[in-house]
Amino acid sequence: MFTKILIAEDYESSNISVQKALEDLKITNPKYVNYCDDALSRIKMNLLEKNPFELLITDLSFDEDHREQNLKNGQQLIFAARELQPNLKVIVFSVEKKEVIIEKLFTEQHINGYVKKGREDVKDLKKAIRAVFNNEKYISYDLKTNSSERNSFEFSEYDTLLVSLLANGILLKNIPDYLKENNIKPASMSAVEKRLKEIKESLDINSNEQLIAFCKDFGII
Repeated sequence: MFTKILIAEDYESSNISVQKALEDLKITNPKYVNYCDDALSRIKMNLLEKNPFELLITDLSFDEDHREQNLKNGQQLIFAARELQPNLKVIVFSVEKKEVIIEKLFTEQHINGYVKKGREDVKDLKKAIRAVFNNEKYISYDLKTNSSERNSFEFSEYDTLLVSLLANGILLKNIPDYLKENNIKPASMSAVEKRLKEIKESLDINSNEQLIAFCKDFGII
């Protein structure tokens, strides 16, 4: 079993799931970091000390705060980590459910496992770690079922604008005024709320905050 694991996760509640999974697998002394830059620094340091990590478990979305970061999200961290250590195994642990995005993580970034955060994520994490240790790929079971509605969604210019306005701190109630001032239609509050609801439902996302994080993670905004 793995003995040198690095976990990059900015929320303590998610870390609890990872900690429980590792305890159940009797994996001791994992290293935890809250920032992608710190994760990359740890990887560099361990390589210099000839004690490389065997597995990286990382989220995709990291909230911005007062501390400026070069690496903004999990995708950037995976790319940078693999540049330093090509054989590093990677499990992504995220709320992301859109299958087309997850597929790209496997096909383009060659991750080894994907676990969706949720009710049974401890069990899934243990399965993923065991599978990846045995050189197998792993994806959470409920993500294996096809969902054409999730996969077929494409952002229009209007959709991207709405999310960008929210991301830039404009309150939802003020978005119609912005649209009217810039002669962008539809500009009514009901139209804006309806479209944001449709986007979130198509992506299986519950809040505007998750929608903003999703769009930042995947370069939509």
